Amino acid sequence: MQPDPCPTPFNMAAYVLAHAGVQPDKLAMAIIGADEAESWTYGALEAAVRGTASGLLGAGLLPGDRVLLRLGNSVDFPIAYLGAIAAGMVPVPTSSQLTVPELATVTDQIAPALALQDPDLPAPKSVRRAELGTLRGWRALPPTPYHMGDPERPGYIVFTSGTSGRARAVVHAHRAIWARRMMHEGWYGLRAEDRLLHAGAFNWTYTLGTGLMDPWSVGATALIPADGTPLEALPELLRQHDATLFAAAPGVYRKLLNARTMLNLPSLRHGLSAGEKLSETLSQRWAEATCTQVYEAYGMSEASTFISSSPTSPCPPTALGRPQKGRRVAIRKDGAEQPPGTPGTIALHRSDPGLMLGYLGAEAETQARFSGDWFLTGDLGAMDASGLITYLGRDDDMMNAGGYRVSPLEVEVALSAIPGLDQIAVTDIEVAEDARVIMAFYTAPAPLKTATLEAFAQARLAGYKRPRAYHHVATLPLNPNGKLQRRALRPIYEALHGQT
Repeated sequence: MQPDPCPTPFNMAAYVLAHAGVQPDKLAMAIIGADEAESWTYGALEAAVRGTASGLLGAGLLPGDRVLLRLGNSVDFPIAYLGAIAAGMVPVPTSSQLTVPELATVTDQIAPALALQDPDLPAPKSVRRAELGTLRGWRALPPTPYHMGDPERPGYIVFTSGTSGRARAVVHAHRAIWARRMMHEGWYGLRAEDRLLHAGAFNWTYTLGTGLMDPWSVGATALIPADGTPLEALPELLRQHDATLFAAAPGVYRKLLNARTMLNLPSLRHGLSAGEKLSETLSQRWAEATCTQVYEAYGMSEASTFISSSPTSPCPPTALGRPQKGRRVAIRKDGAEQPPGTPGTIALHRSDPGLMLGYLGAEAETQARFSGDWFLTGDLGAMDASGLITYLGRDDDMMNAGGYRVSPLEVEVALSAIPGLDQIAVTDIEVAEDARVIMAFYTAPAPLKTATLEAFAQARLAGYKRPRAYHHVATLPLNPNGKLQRRALRPIYEALHGQT
């Protein structure tokens, strides 16, 4: 069944905040912590967003201009994001962890007209900036009308780690938010009366979509922990604020369970997980501790989440889930769809409204991700006759650490100039159940000081891309043609640590 087409003209921010016109006094968002919560009604939120749009236009920006977001874990982030979209501009969210060299890569690709800048974060060079005081002042300006237009026009850009060693700018259309409606029943079981607590920071795209945009688009309430809230405080916040849904990466579930904190959550209907595969053990432990289920979803930067389990379609914890109603998903190999039970690459049809417009300025790289009308995810799986998909790993060397996909080549390129180093290779390794980290292996005439290696990485890589340990080895594993074999690094790690 094909989803309903996105209306035209359309504006993503107008769609997200449509409930402000009918329930302006309802709580849209609360930033919660040990102190009193900061609250935003739908009416106040829309006024701030449309005032921000006025400020951007008043600053001389035009629809279609790109706006770089260099903002921390605060409400400034989603207001600026939606404000730019409301005015027809294209926001580019970035992690607060990016270093100056990484920012240079970003700005070279997108040529932003303006950076909305938290002065406490690294700033891009040679880019016009508006700092927090200016940004916050715009909220009080008279609201500008939403910039309506073709739902196929660019709406926002996110960056993903590229297999070429260079971060890729993924361009999404305004219609991407329309595609997320298929997740409301296909994953969340989302209702207008829900109170969804997301454990992530404002400036993480998982929080931005699942924690904010989706609840607002149905008139629900978003709950976000205040910056600096410790993980062990989350159960009490869930209880105190009557959260009905809880969204987090698998690592957060693991840490909460390992902390042995009381998980008596009477209002919670279920949990939501995405970013990396949730293990069967972790799923069972959460169910035993809370008497609720965790429903997980699969997606990527290039597409909205499109495979999931849900309250109406539960799946075994060993599986990824089923394609959401309205999605066309197949298992492909050698240009052909595979029969039930046969492994291949998980693929999404080109017609999916949540699929990216493409990689900015990289048409050849965009087309390389397609086989005919099918977008190839790079993840291997098998689908049974009922549509249940089992995850079988990656068909390349992409890493997943803490819910972030990271290219090993991007990390290796950044670290290759370390003084005294000959060669370096990285991969992600499961060091404990449900815990994967990035490890580095290098050759050099003599072992290098760990502090030197870490300082070099800190200056060039965001925290989630940095290796957690460095291993000096005699040689790196190569195939007969001299190509690095990253998948052979795991046995080296096991030998170094006496594991089997």
